[in-house]
Amino acid sequence: MSTIAKHALGAALIGTLAGSFGTAALASSHREAPFITQSPKVDGTDFYMFRSYEPGRADFVTLIANYVPLQDAYGGPNFFNMDPNALYEIHIDNNGDAKEDLSFQFRFSRSNKDGKFNVGGKQVSIPLVINGGPIDSVNPAGLNVRETYAVTVVRGDRRGGQRAAVVNADTGSAVFDKPVDNIGNKAIPNYAAYAAKHLYNISIPGCATPARMFVGQRKDPFVVNLGETFDLINIKAPATEFAANAERAAKDDLADKNVTSIELEIAAACLSTGGDPVIGGWTTASLRQGRLLNPLPNGGPASVEGGAWTQVSRLGMPLVNELVIGLKDKDHFNSSKPSADAQFALYVTNPTAPALVEVLYGKAGAKAPTNFPRNDLVTVFLTGVKGLNQPAKVTPSEMLRLNTAIAPVAMGAQNRLGVIEGDNAGYPNGRRPGDDVVDITLRVAMGKLCMLNLGCAPADAPAGGLHFTDGAYLDDSAFNAAFPYLKTPIAGSPQQ
Repeated sequence: MSTIAKHALGAALIGTLAGSFGTAALASSHREAPFITQSPKVDGTDFYMFRSYEPGRADFVTLIANYVPLQDAYGGPNFFNMDPNALYEIHIDNNGDAKEDLSFQFRFSRSNKDGKFNVGGKQVSIPLVINGGPIDSVNPAGLNVRETYAVTVVRGDRRGGQRAAVVNADTGSAVFDKPVDNIGNKAIPNYAAYAAKHLYNISIPGCATPARMFVGQRKDPFVVNLGETFDLINIKAPATEFAANAERAAKDDLADKNVTSIELEIAAACLSTGGDPVIGGWTTASLRQGRLLNPLPNGGPASVEGGAWTQVSRLGMPLVNELVIGLKDKDHFNSSKPSADAQFALYVTNPTAPALVEVLYGKAGAKAPTNFPRNDLVTVFLTGVKGLNQPAKVTPSEMLRLNTAIAPVAMGAQNRLGVIEGDNAGYPNGRRPGDDVVDITLRVAMGKLCMLNLGCAPADAPAGGLHFTDGAYLDDSAFNAAFPYLKTPIAGSPQQ
């Protein structure tokens, strides 16, 4: 594939995002492909990568991979364990070749402690899946089901590279406990304090500086008005022109949802090891090729799985699979690697989403730039912006890219619109929790970078449309100032 074709591919990839941006059809990656709806435990929802802005931690990079979308806090009795038969991974490309150089692999285990009550002189197994008493410490006696995990770092190819176990820097253990979900404040009187006991200092082989890790339930950090979006763009917020309070005019349909987060905070020097400060990142989940159902009456496993790992979920930049890839290829994209992204060229060179949005929303309100190929958008999604977050040598491919040499901005001083409003520590230079990627993407897609002479000229941007918003507001005030950054999850019984 020629360089021009690849650039056109990227342009359409972002151009597709562009046209549909008038809708804010932006659910990040919640239930974005047919197959993944059947396997919600391995559905990656959002990926974040940013220089840590906690005071004293500026030399670190935080990686957050969120899974298991649309969690209702009251969703017991099984709540939202991770899949013990799955492989969850965070990948880092530190030389721009669209291949992983570092992978952090997470495997989960779930054990039934078989709590019993004495009922009429008989020891009887309790029906409660999670707890038979208060929970206030790591693996307490009242916990009926214990969920643990192990982490492996792989250098080189994710399947054939050099492997080593990540261990607790304080105890040397390679097994970590995951906190149970926020059942409610009778079961867990102080969930924030309980969850904090599962924040670990870790040693990563090959990295001299200790890192930090947290895995557990959090408040879903994404903000979007999903219902109106999927009702043929029945959006209430003014989406084509700036108006007072337009950016706060719509309901956040994820306001009452939780998510499961896999979080790492690693020294930047341990990630950008090749001399280039720009790194790329993405997250994946994989399942075994084969499954044999095995519902044993004695409490054995419900299935036996085997065969090679098969990738079923992929997420780097937000919104790509939702808005670019055709329905018949969405599952295929989820199983692909960045190095093979040229195979989806048709969807980006001939994007359908802009045409669809113009029909539904009206050409006057949703007309995207027509400077094809959209080189301004190619840089955002496929190569990084030159002088900002483009690697010295880059293979066009879809992933989140971060220039680790750009200093973080403290909470309270961050601009929710990131780079397009002068905050180069924000999206699309990585992604922070408080970056409003919906509004940013809307404005970039409608020609904001043309106004800044980045990849196109001001004349290429249609008049108006540069204040696009979905009406669901987000900034850094919705997050914490320290690792693990994401808010305490909503409790299952908030009325107590």
